[in-house]
Amino acid sequence: MPDVLLGQAYYLRFDPKLWKARQPYPPLGTLYAASYLRERGHAIALFDAMLADSPAGWRQALDREQPRIAVIYEDSFNYLSKMCLLRMRDAAFAMIDHARQSGRPVIVSGSDATDHPELYLARGAAAVILGEGEVTLAELVERLLAGQRVAGVPGAATLGPDGTVHRGPARPFLRSLDDLPLPAWDLVDIDRYRAIWRGRHGYHSMNVATTRGCPFHCNWCAKPIYGQRYAVRSAASVAAEFAWLKRTYAPDHLWVVDDVFGLKPGWVADFARELDARGAHIPFRCLMRADQVSRAVAASLAASGCRMVWMGAESGSQRILDAMEKGLRVDDIREACRHLRQSGIATGLFLQFGYPGETWDDVQATLELVRDLDPADIGVSVSYPLPGTRFHERVRDELGQKQNWVDSDDLAVMYHATYAPEFYRELHHAVHFEFRARRLVRQVAALARAPWRARPADLRPIASWGLNRWRLARSHRRLAKLAADPAHRASIATLPPQLSPAAAATPTRQDDWPLGGTAPPPAGSRP
Repeated sequence: MPDVLLGQAYYLRFDPKLWKARQPYPPLGTLYAASYLRERGHAIALFDAMLADSPAGWRQALDREQPRIAVIYEDSFNYLSKMCLLRMRDAAFAMIDHARQSGRPVIVSGSDATDHPELYLARGAAAVILGEGEVTLAELVERLLAGQRVAGVPGAATLGPDGTVHRGPARPFLRSLDDLPLPAWDLVDIDRYRAIWRGRHGYHSMNVATTRGCPFHCNWCAKPIYGQRYAVRSAASVAAEFAWLKRTYAPDHLWVVDDVFGLKPGWVADFARELDARGAHIPFRCLMRADQVSRAVAASLAASGCRMVWMGAESGSQRILDAMEKGLRVDDIREACRHLRQSGIATGLFLQFGYPGETWDDVQATLELVRDLDPADIGVSVSYPLPGTRFHERVRDELGQKQNWVDSDDLAVMYHATYAPEFYRELHHAVHFEFRARRLVRQVAALARAPWRARPADLRPIASWGLNRWRLARSHRRLAKLAADPAHRASIATLPPQLSPAAAATPTRQDDWPLGGTAPPPAGSRP
C-alpha cells in the first residue's frame, strides 16, 4: 500500500484539438514530485491522466492502490496546465470528490490552484501548494502521515475554521536544480506513449526540463509557480540525463520544455561539448527568445542536436511588442530566424492576436512577418488574461463571467479587443489556411524536383490543395466582412492609453494576396 497516489488533471481526451494531434507527453512535473518523495522514503503510485479516459480512472486507482494520501500535482512544465482550462479544473474537482469519498486527505498543486486556492479548498482539499511544490509537498505528506495539522506550512494554503483561506509563509525556491533526482519515469507506461507517437508520427518523443522560470517581463505571461526567477541545471547534468534516456528508453526525439532554453551565456556551447563527451546526442526541439539567438548560439544548437527552435514572436508590429513589454525588436526575430536557418535548424513561431490596441495594420505586420520568414510551423492564439499579470489588471474590469477557456481551442476574447471574438476566430482559421497553402506549394515543388521519392503519404496533402485554397478564399471573405462591419469594432475608448486613438484609424489600401494589405478589402470582394 503506497503512502501517496500522485495524479494530475490534464486529460488529453478533454482537449479535442490536442487529442486529435496525438502528441502526448507524460506529466514531467508530477514525475519530479514522485521522485522527490521517493528519495525521502515514501512509497509512491502514479495515476497518469494524460492517457486516461476520465476521472473514473482516478477513482479506480484509489480503490486499487489504497494510498494513505491523494495528491493532484499538475505538470507545471505543460503550458496547457498554466492556461488553467475550465475542463481540467472540473476534472480536478471530480478527483477531489473521489478522494474525499474514499476518506483520504487531498493535496493539490498547480497554476490554477495557486491562483484560486479558495476554490480547491472549498471543494475539500486539505491543503493547496502555492508555487514550486516539491519541498512543500514533502512536508505536507510527512505531517499528514504523522497525524499532524498542516495549517501554517510554508508555501501552502489551508482553510481556517471560519472558512477563510490561510496562507503559510512564503517558501524559498530550490537553489540547485542539479540536486533533484531524475523524474520517476518507471511509473509511466512508456510503451503506450511510444506506440501512440510512432503510430501517428513515425517517431517517439519524450520530454526534458533544463530550467525553471523566466526572468523577462512580458505583461501577459503568468508565472504562478516559479515567479520571476530563472534557475538552470548544469550542462553536465542535462547531458547526463540525455545519455540516461538514450540508454534506458532510446527515444527518437526530445522536447525540452523550458520557458527559455539556454539563457545563461555560454551554456549551449558547454552543453554541446558535454553531449559530445558522452555520445548522448538526441534530436530535440526547444523554446528560446529571439534576442538570445546569435550566430554562435545557433551553431552550438546545431552541434548539440537541436532540430527546431520555437520562438514567441507574438506580433510583427513593434507597437504591439512594446505594449506587451516584450523587450524584443521585430528585427531580433528576423535575425534569429536567419541564424537558425543558416545552421540548418527549423523555426516555429508563436503568434498572438487581439492584444488591446491592435489594429488591422498590426495584424498585417504579423502576417507579413510570417510570409517573409517562412517558418516550419506556427502556433496561433489570442491574448488570454491570466491572474497575476499586468495585462489582467489592465482588462480586469472588462471581464465577464467567463474568465477562462474551456479547452485550448476555445480562443474566446474575454475583454474588449479591437474586433469582436468572431473576427479573431476567423483570423485564426485564415492564418492557418494560408500557412498550409504555402507549405503545400513547397511540397509540390520538392516532389517536382524528385518525383521518384514520392510516397503515398506525400500525395494526400497535395490532393487537399484545392480544398484548402477554397477554404482560404472563403475565410478571407468572412474576415473582410467582420472587419468592415462597425458592429464588430470595439470603441476607441477601450484602447490602452499608450496607443493613440489615431492609430486605430482604418487605412484603405489593399493587396490582392489573401489577407494582404493594410486594410480589409470591401465586404463581398474576391480575394
